[in-house]
Amino acid sequence: MVTMKNQPAKHPLTEYVERLRTGGALLPNSPENVLEVVGILKSYGVVLDAYSNNLIYIADHQFLVFFPFFKYFNGDFSYKKLFRHWWHDRINYEYAEYCMKSMMWHGGGGLDAYLDTKEFQERAKAVITAKFKNNPFILGINQLFPDFLIEQLRVSAYYSGLGQFWRVMADIFLSLSDRYDQGEITSIADVVDHIKAGLVADAMKPVTYSVKIGDKVYDLLPKKAGLTFLADTAVPYVEAVFFRGTPFAGTVSYNAQAYQIPPDQSRFQYGALYADPLPIGGAGIPPTLLMQDMRHYLPEYLHALYRHSLRGEDDLRVQICITFQKSMFCVTTATILGLMPYPADTQDPSEQNSNRVYLEKWMDRFTTSRLSDVNS
Repeated sequence: MVTMKNQPAKHPLTEYVERLRTGGALLPNSPENVLEVVGILKSYGVVLDAYSNNLIYIADHQFLVFFPFFKYFNGDFSYKKLFRHWWHDRINYEYAEYCMKSMMWHGGGGLDAYLDTKEFQERAKAVITAKFKNNPFILGINQLFPDFLIEQLRVSAYYSGLGQFWRVMADIFLSLSDRYDQGEITSIADVVDHIKAGLVADAMKPVTYSVKIGDKVYDLLPKKAGLTFLADTAVPYVEAVFFRGTPFAGTVSYNAQAYQIPPDQSRFQYGALYADPLPIGGAGIPPTLLMQDMRHYLPEYLHALYRHSLRGEDDLRVQICITFQKSMFCVTTATILGLMPYPADTQDPSEQNSNRVYLEKWMDRFTTSRLSDVNS
């Protein structure tokens, strides 16, 4: 970057650095943006509530079940629900598992670190022994492949961890909608402040996970491990799902010679903040499942806005995706401001400089994102 002598180089996204440095948001304030963001987060909150309940059910009741055919029924199986499941007249819980697998694969945070400790392995071995004490065949398999069942319990821990994270976020989004309906939320700044307050309020909420076998409870993620909502689930989730994600099959080449996928997963940029909305709505693209789920719970004021758009309901999933990205930039704003080293209104020059450096590091990651698109 060419600069005048003795003048510091300006970041290409300086506009957004200045917005955030003064407590603003990545998404510009307008009545339509507020309506869209609150409306889509209302729908998302309803869907996350269902996702959370199912993930926690699977973690608590389907652990070490090798063929969990009915894991999406939350313990309430019926043939009517089965036919609805086959007809796809249901919540697409597969997307929740996609996010869980992405989060586990990218790792990061205390949850990921704890699952690799000797302590977790010992706790997992106790669960495995209790679960299969009357099954010599499985115990024999476990002797041959000692990491296989432990890895299954690591996966179960991520089911539970993501379920607990989404439980908090669902409540934040649904209460945001309630406050909007009551006239308390009128700007994007209000939206960001509400989300940030929710994140801060639950920042130290313990993340724990226990399973029951017979009459005994086994702690796989004990409270003494010190895992918490913000540092060990929220931040790794933002990193894995908002930023990195995984490349969607059919949209890029998995051929290493084509160089369409970075060799280093830390350089992945397939997350929610980067995804092109146009493929959303096509088969095989995981976020399509989320958009399909959210379309069933759109508040009428948002659905009406979509109906009066250029293509009406013909590209509803694409419109939902664009709005969803706007809302995720608001959630990201709340995360950035909540983790900023010093208050946005600090008057100390050294603290202001630290904030600027911190924000510029975030902006480095937004240069190829959809940030400019949602601001246009």
